Amino acid sequence: MLTANRLRDGDVLYRKGSGWVAMLADADVYRDPASADAALAAATAELTRNEFVAPYLFEVRDTSGKIVPVKEREIIRAAGPTVHPHTGKQAGQINA
Repeated sequence: MLTANRLRDGDVLYRKGSGWVAMLADADVYRDPASADAALAAATAELTRNEFVAPYLFEVRDTSGKIVPVKEREIIRAAGPTVHPHTGKQAGQINA
């Protein structure tokens, strides 16, 4: 998958087609290195619009039909800010 941060507010973004979405579950999964590299190249070319920063690829896996990040960093980023469990992507979830 491809991720970046929105410059306006710092929110985590995920690539969907030629745009961006806020939720990991809505984003594109690149099944081969060529499509992943092409998506990263396209996003990098769009940096001049100053809408997002620091696009990069990260690994995911399919766990019982659900796409989940492999690395802890991306798991945390997908859940939203860890300091505000009552707002954003973590709202309504029980944190154990």
